Amino acid sequence: MFKTTVKIDGMMCSMCEAHVNDAVRKKLPVKNVKSSHKTGETVIISEEEFSADVINSALEDTGYTVLEVRSEPYNKQGFFHRHRPGRG
Repeated sequence: MFKTTVKIDGMMCSMCEAHVNDAVRKKLPVKNVKSSHKTGETVIISEEEFSADVINSALEDTGYTVLEVRSEPYNKQGFFHRHRPGRG
């Protein structure tokens, strides 16, 4: 699984967040997507890694500008997972 963080310019409110989330869900096979106009970020959890071109294509008709795309491996932590110092 992958966590893709997208910096987006132009989100001003919760309706903007919903608009971006809907656009991502309609065009990409994602497990979860969450946007924040306060941080200007959208976080996507997916089985596959998406390139910046794929993200830009998914959001090109929304009116928002993609500034940066970062992907990293994502390990889902269970509900009862506790981090123990020194154990990773």
